[in-house]
Amino acid sequence: TFTNIKKKEEISHQHQNLSIPFFTSFLLSSHCRHFIPLFPSPMASCYGVSKLLLILLTTSIATALPVTKAVSGQINSNSVLVALLDSHYTELAELVEKALLLQTLEEAVGRHNITIFAPRNDALERNLDPLFKSFLLEPRNLKSLQTLLMFHILPRRVSSPQWPSLSHHHRTLSNDHVHLTVDAPTLRLKVDSADIIRPDDVIRPDGIIHGIERLLIPRSVQEDFNSRRSLRSISAVLPEGAPEVDPRTNRLKKPPPPVPAGAPPVLPIYSAMSPGPSLAPAPAPGPGGPRHHFNGEAQVKDFIHTLLHYGGYNEMADILVNLTSLATEMGRLVSEGYVLTVLAPNDEAMAKLTTDQLSEPGAPEQIVYYHIIPEYQTEESMYNAVRRFGKVKYDSLRFPHKVLAQEADGSVKFGHGEGSAYLFDPDIYTDGRISVQGIDGVLFPVEETPATEIKPAAPVFKKVAKSRRGKLMEVACKMMGSRFTSCQ
Repeated sequence: TFTNIKKKEEISHQHQNLSIPFFTSFLLSSHCRHFIPLFPSPMASCYGVSKLLLILLTTSIATALPVTKAVSGQINSNSVLVALLDSHYTELAELVEKALLLQTLEEAVGRHNITIFAPRNDALERNLDPLFKSFLLEPRNLKSLQTLLMFHILPRRVSSPQWPSLSHHHRTLSNDHVHLTVDAPTLRLKVDSADIIRPDDVIRPDGIIHGIERLLIPRSVQEDFNSRRSLRSISAVLPEGAPEVDPRTNRLKKPPPPVPAGAPPVLPIYSAMSPGPSLAPAPAPGPGGPRHHFNGEAQVKDFIHTLLHYGGYNEMADILVNLTSLATEMGRLVSEGYVLTVLAPNDEAMAKLTTDQLSEPGAPEQIVYYHIIPEYQTEESMYNAVRRFGKVKYDSLRFPHKVLAQEADGSVKFGHGEGSAYLFDPDIYTDGRISVQGIDGVLFPVEETPATEIKPAAPVFKKVAKSRRGKLMEVACKMMGSRFTSCQ
């Protein structure tokens, strides 16, 4: 019946759940009397058998029981990791997800409290070197990214009241060490060389988050980045010419001294420009020249984006990018160390250009060349110059034409007469290498006045002078009359 079956199940369940002390005592009591003849003393024999059976029983139970693996503790909604993912440190939380560190941090939180030094978003978004950020986000550099992030986490809880007054080493999850100090004059907390700008920003039962001003970079990650960057820089070797011999001394000429970083180029900008209709042929510089620390292409792209976001200069940006290759050429010039000032006509001024002015071959390039000054000028510098000198002529990339600038109505006016333009939108873009100034007209160079025409001279008549006669001949002619031909 159902009742008997239920009782049997309960009995079997009770046998399975026998407690170990009861089961052990049962075995010892049943087997102890069988081993008494083997030992001289009943108490000693029973004690030895009990000890032997206890060891065997413990080994068998440990072998028979299933092996239970350690499971990481469950993360509740009040955990410091949840607070980090939901906090205003969005850039750091995004890097943690990309580095696949959530499981590792969950296990760390399950074992002990943690302290997280979270850089502010600006430190990771704007102040971080773009090359270093791209290096961290490459899939092959996942280990470096994980080391960098775990360098910001301590496997213990350190709140601001517990901050050591003297320098103290703390081991991080990356097995590196950081120094926790207090700046004596300002009493500001510091971790390595970074200031704590938000102490105890997020507090949870299993951890704490401090906001720091910038990213902490361990030495191993920095060395890895430097080694990869150096390999990239020597991957293409620039060709070098053969050594030259001085014909006067028959000795090798000494190489020129190295150009310091940031020094202006030795050659004029016209020698570095690409060959064009109005320029002498010259080799165009490459982006990896001796001054490769200038990223001209990125700067030109940045100022074109600024023109588009500023509004009203779409036609100028279209000419630089689509109609011509001037954007690429300007990027190469800036990479070589040259500086440029662009006088950008707005869309209303560009709409007034006629088809004849743009139909000739190379006309868009020549128009833009005349609006580029190979100097770095701002609205303030140009206005001060015209206020002091009255009229100033700036060189342009359309050699040999110059751009005339003068003061008018409290501003700067470029050009001559009806073809002039005023400085309309000053300092649209200024980064120290490229300056963009908005003007309200398109400039054209003044046509060279032809040489002064020479008026045709009156016809010259040749006047033949009569030969003069001597006095003796005149007296003879008077006496003899005009009968002789010589006297006529």
